[in-house]
Amino acid sequence: MALRSLVGWAATSRAKHTLPDLPYDYGALEPVISGDLMRVHHQKHHATYVNNLNAAEEKLADALAKNCVRSIVSCSMAIKFNGGGHLNHSIYWTNLSPNGGGEPTGDLLEAIKKDFGSFEALKAQMSASAVGGQGSGLGLAGATTPSRKSLHVAHHGEPGLPLGHRGAGAPVTIDVWEHAY
Repeated sequence: MALRSLVGWAATSRAKHTLPDLPYDYGALEPVISGDLMRVHHQKHHATYVNNLNAAEEKLADALAKNCVRSIVSCSMAIKFNGGGHLNHSIYWTNLSPNGGGEPTGDLLEAIKKDFGSFEALKAQMSASAVGGQGSGLGLAGATTPSRKSLHVAHHGEPGLPLGHRGAGAPVTIDVWEHAY
């Protein structure tokens, strides 16, 4: 992120980030994912990303006011890491549902068929991506750019902004960090 855009972003970023409520109870995904694991994953791990992101943004504002480049760079890295962890988890929670399962329908299914051949092929590629990276990370499926109307599967080994293109995103994630299982 260029310094000029970082300064502008920091000046307009006034609201504190908050831990989103889950759209279901912690125990709603049992027996697939235990309620205790969901509680720790949400209240400890995701909350830590949120708290550290808020702290890094406060430090960035101070570093910008003092024009301290070393601190600006350090804060920027912390914002990328913790902001990515917050964003990725916020998406992840919406991927889970006590009533989930089965194939998608409509435009999403058509896009999956176009880019992967079938929903089963997408699941196979996502599973391979999730476990194929060295160490922990995320298996992701999403658009690579907002203007490109195709899906992409990737493994991302750190909680940054995984597909990294402005406006693009990873609407489907598989969390393979140790805290997720």
